[in-house]
Amino acid sequence: MATIPRLPGGSRIRSDAHMQTDQLLLGRSALVTGAGRGIGREEALYLAKLGAQVMVNDVDTDLSQEVVNEITAAGGSACRNNSDIATWAGAEEAVSGAVREFGQLDVLVNNAGIIRDTMSFSMNEEQWDDVIRVHLKGHAACAHFAGCHWRDRSKAGESGVSGRIVNTASESGLYGLAGQINYASAKAGIAAMTVVLARELHKYGVTVNAIAPRARTRMTESVLGSLLPEEGAFDEWDPANIAPVVAWLASDQSNRITGQVFVVNGDKVHLMSGWHRVGRIENAGRAWTVDDLQAKSAELFGEHSTGRPAMGFGE
Repeated sequence: MATIPRLPGGSRIRSDAHMQTDQLLLGRSALVTGAGRGIGREEALYLAKLGAQVMVNDVDTDLSQEVVNEITAAGGSACRNNSDIATWAGAEEAVSGAVREFGQLDVLVNNAGIIRDTMSFSMNEEQWDDVIRVHLKGHAACAHFAGCHWRDRSKAGESGVSGRIVNTASESGLYGLAGQINYASAKAGIAAMTVVLARELHKYGVTVNAIAPRARTRMTESVLGSLLPEEGAFDEWDPANIAPVVAWLASDQSNRITGQVFVVNGDKVHLMSGWHRVGRIENAGRAWTVDDLQAKSAELFGEHSTGRPAMGFGE
């Protein structure tokens, strides 16, 4: 028998293996940013497949309309929004647009992003600012206005507010990938933001989690574009593999899961743990000197490497 995971505070996840999921999100509304292509597109399609009404946000009008058309052709409900969520005004318009269209917002999937990869010593200010703006500010801006919506509903006395935020981090931000100082910094910030938002919004009935996906997209084409499956084999790098995890986190089934980061690839979901203490030294109530620190450095590091941290991509 599988062990039921224990969550912070002693809560447990109930496993209902045979629960019907074809209408899991019926009656819920979702805003998916960057939903014109790649992972965001697959998330929007899958949420709609499970019954959610979906606001498809993307700065590309044609791409977002194609996703809306695909959803509605399959019998789902969707509309598009083309505001730039990396501005406060654009994020407010995306969130308020979903509320106007659907009556309320239940799920925010922060997915929009760009890359401007180069080594730190070659990076210019625009490359830094663009990536931080779209990823970090875009996540924060949308979460701000969605959080205001849920807080206002809760304070107005509405019972059963059940908000969901699913952020998009990256292993580049968890492990630090060379050539991506802007992207890794933004994604590390998103992982930290997820924990902060989970603490702040918990009392309003909102859970906040993040995924760090591995998938073949326009942004990863140079690395994963050649990794194609054999005919008929499972495609580990298909961006569609990410969507069910997002749908699960967007549903009421995950109402006790918050502040968590998951690496998702293919048929695997990894639960990640953040920074934690692995060594400690004390100096008998005296201020440190450089000589003291050098003398105790072996005790501080123990069996841990003093060099570059290991990468976790091979796990």
